[in-house]
Amino acid sequence: MSAAPGAVAAVVALLLAGAAGCSRSTARQSLADPVPVAAAAGALADSGLLRSAQDDSKARDDSKEVAPTCGEPGDVLIFTSPERAIAGRPVRVVAVSDRVVDASLAIKGDRASVSEEQRHGGPPYFWIAKVDAAPRGKNVATLARSESCGGAALATKEFVAHDGALAPPTPPRTAVWRTKAAWSPALEDLYSAWVQFLFEAPLDAAPSWTALHEVLRDRDRNFLFDHQGVAEDEQGVVVRPDCADLPYFLRAYFAYKLGLPFGWSHCSRGENGVAPTCFNFATSSDPFPPIDGGAPALPPWADPRRDAGPGEVAVKRLGEFFRTTLADAAQSGAGRTRADDDESDYYPVALTPETLRPGTVFADPYGHVLVVAQRLPQTPSSGGVLLAVDGQPDGTVARKRFWRGNFLFAIEPALGSAGFKRFRPLVRDQATGGFRRLRNAELADFSATDQYDGGVEGFYDKVDDLLSPTLLDPTQALLETVQALEEQVKTRVTSVDNGRRFLAGGKATADMPDGAKIFETTGDWEDFSTPSRDLRLLVAIDVAHALPARVARRPARYAMPAGKTPDAVRAELDARLEQELRGRTFRYTRSDGSSWPLTLRDVVDRATALETAYNPNDCVEARWGAPEGSDEASTCHAHAPAEQVAKMQDYRSWFHERRRPPR
Repeated sequence: MSAAPGAVAAVVALLLAGAAGCSRSTARQSLADPVPVAAAAGALADSGLLRSAQDDSKARDDSKEVAPTCGEPGDVLIFTSPERAIAGRPVRVVAVSDRVVDASLAIKGDRASVSEEQRHGGPPYFWIAKVDAAPRGKNVATLARSESCGGAALATKEFVAHDGALAPPTPPRTAVWRTKAAWSPALEDLYSAWVQFLFEAPLDAAPSWTALHEVLRDRDRNFLFDHQGVAEDEQGVVVRPDCADLPYFLRAYFAYKLGLPFGWSHCSRGENGVAPTCFNFATSSDPFPPIDGGAPALPPWADPRRDAGPGEVAVKRLGEFFRTTLADAAQSGAGRTRADDDESDYYPVALTPETLRPGTVFADPYGHVLVVAQRLPQTPSSGGVLLAVDGQPDGTVARKRFWRGNFLFAIEPALGSAGFKRFRPLVRDQATGGFRRLRNAELADFSATDQYDGGVEGFYDKVDDLLSPTLLDPTQALLETVQALEEQVKTRVTSVDNGRRFLAGGKATADMPDGAKIFETTGDWEDFSTPSRDLRLLVAIDVAHALPARVARRPARYAMPAGKTPDAVRAELDARLEQELRGRTFRYTRSDGSSWPLTLRDVVDRATALETAYNPNDCVEARWGAPEGSDEASTCHAHAPAEQVAKMQDYRSWFHERRRPPR
């Protein structure tokens, strides 16, 4: 297989946990689960930091002086939260622009002022300023050009800090929330800014949260925290999406906060050579439209006969909506509808810097879904970086970087259309008075061909060129690829060790599903097997092996050393690859508790053994491919049942050919 795009500019250390398609462990969804509010992992970071593969302590090279950016900012929105500012309480202000510009955001009141110059994102670009105790009366928020660009104001907004909060509105009965605004390009920009700020962390961190509500309850990350002023994010509501749920939950939460319309469909998974399709479209205003001429039974949260009870706030109903109605409807087939399908929740985008923005969804052809969280530009020392977050069946949310070993892509009609997609905005239907999704012809960034017309290689080349538009150093490309492989292997150590602990616990043998269900199921197999992770690891091994050949295939894409032919550069890269594989080591814990060292070269050499190393009923030594009769394997005393071994042999071709079977 060919190598990762562009220096594999956005290499990843983290992959799917466990068996991990988008299946859900329903036993973990209860609103009553006593999940404590945990501190989010990782502090907010300067978005210019990047660990180099050559020097882990090296900062992303953005220290060189550059000319000020004084162009036009495009549309600018200034947004304040909470919706009704209260004197003496915190107020957050966000300024969002379409285009990059050097500016600062200031908040001025009668007795206090703050200013923030740090610019996030790109595109859109945004600034966030906060007043810990808003002064009573009129306050003014201003986004102004930097002094080097003249200091002129780009946008201004006044807001008033009142003496007290308003009484919470009565939640609507059958509607999920009250719609009071319409989606606009400016609010789409704000949505992107919110998603990015929610998950920002240093690039060398590995941020992970046990549930989405951990992030939403973090007032330092969530600038919509208690936006409605009724302590709505302090009600202990559990929000624990899997990967298919995550984009929907994020979009719905944002829409709920701002009173925007939100829609969703039930979608098929696709089968018998037919791509998934979507049907039974519903909205936050009309969540239970008639189906086949009959009205569906309403769940408790939407039953108009239910007594609201004292103190009930809309967010508790939102939590029930997430846990039941939306979680039951959302599944990964929604991300794989045909590119030209108008009746879908997502639509495929043309690949541009503007479309690969936070909030954009990536659906892989085999059922996994991620949400773009941030994009960082290329620097003289590093390629561009695209970061995304995904949910796991147990509700964990973690961040990953884009590269070929992690974001799988294929073009097969039976699998539907994978790739980068965005939610269709909802608009008022003049004929019915309800809401409808914009159709493909109404969407400026829609494209049914851009991601697909160059084949799989063309897709990765386009993303590579977009993330890193200038020439890449071949050696740095190789080192970043090997770094990705190493981090991927080390992440697997944790997953396999969870399986070791499972075996040591003396539980019953984990049942092995049949066929493609090994990639998506529930129970102990879901929690402790690693077929999805191992398949991606095998892909990553191929990517690392193929990087030297990729450089030789696309010499115009790289800063080739003067006087050297592509073949000569390839030979040097092959030698450096071998050096790196032999020099990078890690350790895993054997069945008896002892530690055993391996190199990346060992892992690469054991690729064939890793084709059947995902079964949690096997000892940890077998799952790392220890040769039979070796000292390493001497501590192994657990093996999968014979019928499971036979199944794995039947399914070996999927791993050997680096492909997941269609459903």
